[in-house]
Amino acid sequence: MNRVILMGRLTRDPEIRYSQNDQSMAIARYTLAVDRRGRRDGNDGQQTADFISCTAFRQQAEFAEKYLRKGMKIAVVGRIQTGSYTNRDGQRVYTTDVIVDEHEFCESRAASEQNAANFAPANNGNSRPSPDNAVGDGFMNIPDGIDEELPFN
Repeated sequence: MNRVILMGRLTRDPEIRYSQNDQSMAIARYTLAVDRRGRRDGNDGQQTADFISCTAFRQQAEFAEKYLRKGMKIAVVGRIQTGSYTNRDGQRVYTTDVIVDEHEFCESRAASEQNAANFAPANNGNSRPSPDNAVGDGFMNIPDGIDEELPFN
């Protein structure tokens, strides 16, 4: 059985490409920083992480393009796939990727946006509501007229 479940933060926005055949297919690639359990000696007590390459296809890739951003904490379910290619120098390069079957958000939108702000400069042209609009239960009030931005109908 080849099944992988990971939880971590996106190191950058997903890179999206579309295949160039008759039926164009979306392909998303991104790296997930997954914290290791425990601490290693000689590491000054700092947490270490593994950086896992992830690839999503079709609807999962379109989801990644639309909703996933650098710094977001997500869970990924998929499978490990290995491969190899010959680089320009004629050397064999081996790869290991997680092929994503499912994505899942692991924190609130407000927490995600706050964490993303720690990774990148603020986007002053952002048209989305700010986390300051959150009600007591931690969810934001959604203004009228943005139904097209919701991940569900």
